[in-house]
Amino acid sequence: MNTQTTSQNTFEEIKINVKIKIAMLWTSFMFLYIYVDYFHLYMPGCIKDILAGKAFVFDISQFFLMFAMFFVAIPVLMIFFSVALPAKVNRLTNIIVAAVFIPYMLFNLVGEAWVHMYFAAAIEVVQLCLIIFYAWKWTRIET
Repeated sequence: MNTQTTSQNTFEEIKINVKIKIAMLWTSFMFLYIYVDYFHLYMPGCIKDILAGKAFVFDISQFFLMFAMFFVAIPVLMIFFSVALPAKVNRLTNIIVAAVFIPYMLFNLVGEAWVHMYFAAAIEVVQLCLIIFYAWKWTRIET
């Protein structure tokens, strides 16, 4: 009888800090967010509409582009804030921002939406829910 245990099937489990998990969720969220907009350019008529100064039903203006940039900048900043902010502020900020972004991401499906947009929105909503989950379940240190 062999009493020696083998470690061939054992993997090292590294505990990852919740700040890093949340920052990586925001990072992967940003990749999808950007690529959905990029792939949208391949949809028939999109470039023609852009050249005519329209995005969906909106006129492309400085206000429109600033509004769009604002909603892109928030998750970009959340990547950094998720690592840099103190835990208590970090937790609350992630819960609020992710909760606000869920309806915003679903609003982006209004109008003509193709399957790739629904697929990405589903993944983005799952990512935002995971951000809320990890922030909500953030371990508290007993003092």
